[in-house]
Amino acid sequence: MINNPQRSSRRLAAVTLAITASMFLASCADNGSNASGESAESGSTLEIGMVNEQAEPGAPAKGGTLTFSGYSSVTTLDPAKSQVAGAAGGSELGAIYDVLMRYDPIEQKFVPQLAKSLEPSSDSKTWTLKLRDGVTFSDGTVLDSKAVVDSITRYVTNKGPQSSLWAAKVASIDTPDASTVVFNLVDPWTGIQSMLATGPGMIVAPTAQKGDQFTPIGAGAFTLEKFAPNEELVLAARPDYFGGAPNVDKLKLISIVGAQPTAEALKTGGIDAAYMRTLTPILDLIENGNPGFIDIPSLGYIANVNMAEGRPGSDLRVRQAMALAIDPETLNTRVNNGKGLPGQVIFQDTSRWHNDVAPTGVDAAKAKELLDQAKADGYDGKITYLAVQEPTAQATALGVQAMLNAVGFDTEIEYVTGAGDITKRVYIDHNFDISTGAFSLSEADPFERLYTGLKTGGRNNATGYADAGMDTLLDQLGVATNDDDKKTALAKIQERATETVPWLVWGNVPTFDVWNTNVHGLKQSIDGIMLFDGVWKS
Repeated sequence: MINNPQRSSRRLAAVTLAITASMFLASCADNGSNASGESAESGSTLEIGMVNEQAEPGAPAKGGTLTFSGYSSVTTLDPAKSQVAGAAGGSELGAIYDVLMRYDPIEQKFVPQLAKSLEPSSDSKTWTLKLRDGVTFSDGTVLDSKAVVDSITRYVTNKGPQSSLWAAKVASIDTPDASTVVFNLVDPWTGIQSMLATGPGMIVAPTAQKGDQFTPIGAGAFTLEKFAPNEELVLAARPDYFGGAPNVDKLKLISIVGAQPTAEALKTGGIDAAYMRTLTPILDLIENGNPGFIDIPSLGYIANVNMAEGRPGSDLRVRQAMALAIDPETLNTRVNNGKGLPGQVIFQDTSRWHNDVAPTGVDAAKAKELLDQAKADGYDGKITYLAVQEPTAQATALGVQAMLNAVGFDTEIEYVTGAGDITKRVYIDHNFDISTGAFSLSEADPFERLYTGLKTGGRNNATGYADAGMDTLLDQLGVATNDDDKKTALAKIQERATETVPWLVWGNVPTFDVWNTNVHGLKQSIDGIMLFDGVWKS
């Protein structure tokens, strides 16, 4: 039996929730949800799923280079130092390491990738992972049970972004033989599936770490040829990949700055595929006939509220007043020409976790009444909104300022240069009143980010929100093992969020895994991650 390393002191990992400013601010087309989460007459009708589906292409062609533009530049090739997601290097790292499990967003279930199987016990407190025969790392080392445990132990010891939740949930790991890994959990938990589809499930070779030197050696379909951080990553196909040699010879992985230039590069053939999160270019590419997969993570367009002592948001009445004063529909009209995903609920009706619990609603008179109560107790009405100096963010900031001032707030806007500044101010310095933000809850497993972002003392709880009632509900969600029980817990979390206002919710931000019509064989996974082992170009 191999025990997990002891839990160390928690440090904030802002990359989970704060990757780039446009990730927070780009509301994309949808069904026009209004503040109650129901359909409005205006807006688009995007739903989760494939768009512009391709006909059966025939036998794969061999050779060539596939060029992919990620949402942000890759800065590290170590899964223990990256929040593995589609917006933050997840597809790029997946090409090198692969993942033990993959989430199939069409079938809404986890399926084996590098692994042969993953099966729970009847109480979901023990999960048995079986490995495939003949899988090797790119250096020829066999991927066996010891390699899996050593890699996960390294991830937790190095405080990978998901390590604190892993350490809290996984009591120990057994390796009864070379092809079997048994995870013994503290409580029933299905979230281990999503963990093994992201950072902890990217297994690094035993030879990857030598002292302080890390070499990216994985069991994925490609190996490192060139890495220029923040510029480009070039990978070469592995002829000995367990699933067979990839169809393309190379991957060129870059990040074009700006959604519109990315869309233009797709149209002209400068790139072959991309990950996108911005409204107008997404609609443009769909109209252009580009195939792809639309995902709609929940809580993609929110504001974080600092609840530290002395901040305006420490007063529940102030938080309630802000929630009642800001109309998501008005923001949608101002920012997205009415084509976004406005709403105040956690899970809109595009989500399988949607419920009928009413949100806060919009009521300027009630907002003014609550604000006046706070002012009578000494609050001066002043508040500062922290935003990025970018057109969409500015439109949001001005709309928020106008609606807050209309009920009696004295709102100042403070602009910063980029997402890094937001990250530092919110997640490290905690120096803000309210700020643009996102939780981007996965349809596969909303628990992880709710838990780390809302739990008292949670890893990504940057606002200081602390509520014993919510803590209890999060614990109940964590041990729920079927969809019905999860939906029940999530409905109660919505009720508690409406009462305690842990955030200001304005809507969602869809994402788009998109490619050109001559590209085939891309596989989707959790959080917008794409896998390239079967990709080819006609």
